Amino acid sequence: MGRINIVLAVMLMLSALSLVTARYQGRQLFMQNEQLKSQARELDIDWRRLQIERAELSRNARVDQLARDVLKMVPIVPERTIYIRGVTP
Repeated sequence: MGRINIVLAVMLMLSALSLVTARYQGRQLFMQNEQLKSQARELDIDWRRLQIERAELSRNARVDQLARDVLKMVPIVPERTIYIRGVTP
């Protein structure tokens, strides 16, 4: 009878350790899941911000203003247009 009690006690201890380990791993996975969800939210916010920034940078008015200021471009006027006529054979 003594051996059976010892075997049962050892099995009980092993199952208790297994339960503690499983709960610890469950908590770790839950924390990791929450961190990944938070990171996904941050990435989604960054993606939306970048989409808005891209739309702002590609506006025609901004491109026109940069062309005038940085590249010193001017609008085409008929007086400054040079027409080249080709030679007809």
